[in-house]
Amino acid sequence: MLGSRIVSDSAVAVAGAGILYAGPEAGLASGLAAELPGAGAGTLNEVQLAPGQLAVPGLVDLHCHGGYGTDFPSADAASARTALRRMHAAGTTTVLASLVTAAPDDLLSGLEVFAGLAEAGDVAGVHLEGPFLSTARCGAQDPRWLRAFDPDFAGALLAAGRGQLRTMTYAPELPGAHELVDLLTAHGVVPSLGHTAAAAHDAGASLARAAAGLASARASGDPDLAMSGSVASGPAVPTVTHLFNGMDPLHHRSPGAVAAALRAARAGKAVVELIADNVHLDPYLVATMFELLGAGNIVLVTDAMAAAGLGDGTYRLGPAEVLVQNGVARLESGAIAGGTASMLDLVRNAVTAGVPLEAALRSATEVPARVLGASGKIGTLAAGATADVLLLDAGLQATAVMRHGVWISEG
Repeated sequence: MLGSRIVSDSAVAVAGAGILYAGPEAGLASGLAAELPGAGAGTLNEVQLAPGQLAVPGLVDLHCHGGYGTDFPSADAASARTALRRMHAAGTTTVLASLVTAAPDDLLSGLEVFAGLAEAGDVAGVHLEGPFLSTARCGAQDPRWLRAFDPDFAGALLAAGRGQLRTMTYAPELPGAHELVDLLTAHGVVPSLGHTAAAAHDAGASLARAAAGLASARASGDPDLAMSGSVASGPAVPTVTHLFNGMDPLHHRSPGAVAAALRAARAGKAVVELIADNVHLDPYLVATMFELLGAGNIVLVTDAMAAAGLGDGTYRLGPAEVLVQNGVARLESGAIAGGTASMLDLVRNAVTAGVPLEAALRSATEVPARVLGASGKIGTLAAGATADVLLLDAGLQATAVMRHGVWISEG
């Protein structure tokens, strides 16, 4: 897969942690091959794809609370790294670590842990799902810790993130939401509308404000107003946290935030998250969203929690206990509490639902990379990009994974 197209008779050449060449196989001239480490010594490694195999960029997950028994909101660095290695080996080579709403000290300490992991290159940064969310649409978020915008606490969160806070989910109807959006965008943090009971006009106005603020931050080029590698170098659009989940259902007399999100995404002024795990969303709806909005305005996300990659049982999601039965995670109240599918599961589910493979892959690679301000660096097979490569068989199962130029495995 080159760019957003599946192309036959192609080649990808890797040197160190980066891609040296990606394009037609005929274009990989002998002169270029000689530049690769080991070529002159006859030790150049070459992988020929079998019939039906496909090389695609490593997948990018913008919303992940953990997996393989590890709950990111309560994890230490060592346990988080162990889970991340397994996620990487399963094909998700870039992960944005998501923290749910929790006690203030827990949020701050979680940010500090994952800021360190981001600085080390283990994660792409942090996504805060809260705490400025609606109690009416809290879902699995603990209502004890939800609050209206507090500038002092918001400043403390930004400081604890050390420039690694990438996105924050917020409810636009809460007091002070405009000020929160302005603060986030001024720091290059992508506002993500969600867990909201907002009316359509309010939600639409907030998304427009967020888009304007991000565009201003990007245009300024001021490094003090944007994190390194953040949206300052990417698209000036906000996101919508797990569209349809954590918000009022679309109703013809009360359209709510869903209608505003759809209009903004259709206009290219927002990117919506879809959890295509066949639990959070019906497959028919997933295919409908791709047809109506286009893959370029959609990111597939797992919303994964500690049970992802494992079996049924009892797990944690931040301060909450979660029971997983038949792969579905729920609180005691019955509320869905995160997902258990992988990014590759989502791609397969979307394709089974009728989404073209190129479109599903684009929403799992190129589009989330743009949200992170990392276009051309991750989520693509192109010269100059990081060498994150996923080899798939005809059934879209992973057969090999390369991250940063190194072949990896779960073992």
